[in-house]
Amino acid sequence: MGFRMDAVGVVVADLAKSIAFYRRLGCTFEGDQASGHMVARLDGMSLTLDTEEAVKRLGWDVDQDAPRTGITLGVRCDSAAGVDELYAWLDDDGFGFREPMDAPWGQRFATVQDPDGTHIDLYAPRP
Repeated sequence: MGFRMDAVGVVVADLAKSIAFYRRLGCTFEGDQASGHMVARLDGMSLTLDTEEAVKRLGWDVDQDAPRTGITLGVRCDSAAGVDELYAWLDDDGFGFREPMDAPWGQRFATVQDPDGTHIDLYAPRP
């Protein structure tokens, strides 16, 4: 039996806002927004965005079957300065959450959040 994890899905309240946010992080989406399901192909992985309405059409309970806590996405930056720059750019529009810091595990590290509150860690090795 062969398998591999190759997708992360996020349930979103406003698909257009979420697409705009994740495009800022370099994602290019495929699909029809009217369907409520969009996919961004990432090197070996996919990020899927599904509206609450699309999830409900499948018969799922958004509150029970699509929790928004406990998941953090990660964006690797080219440099420690890149973490600061990306954080500042996103924070200017209200997406900042944890300001950049030198983490004890050897990374420049910060956290932003998408329009639905999903955390996205920004990180790079410290020189």
